[in-house]
Amino acid sequence: QVQLVESGGGLVQAGGSLRLSCAASGRTFSSYAMGWFRQAPGKEREFVAAISWSGGRTYYADSVKGRFTVSRGYAKNTVYLQMNSLKPGDTAVYYCAADHRSSWTDPDYWGQGTQVTVSS
Repeated sequence: QVQLVESGGGLVQAGGSLRLSCAASGRTFSSYAMGWFRQAPGKEREFVAAISWSGGRTYYADSVKGRFTVSRGYAKNTVYLQMNSLKPGDTAVYYCAADHRSSWTDPDYWGQGTQVTVSS
């Protein structure tokens, strides 16, 4: 059974930092790109960041460039999202995803999400 489990969410003040983790299991993810999406109340889910299967390429939404950093563990089945200089607008449920096509239009697998709340 394939599972993506996020952790590390919580409540933080504006300007603070959080590090999200996503542990993938149930199959080999070394050939999958891994990414992060988020969904704020009343809004559609949006792309945040992604990393290629090799870890050599990273991609970011304009809204988080320079503040967030995506990385993956040596075994390729863990992905992280380091979030710095957090803003109230970053408040959302953050989801981990895996996509073997790297198109991110319809990822193969999703996690259940972790809540990030940034207070002003």
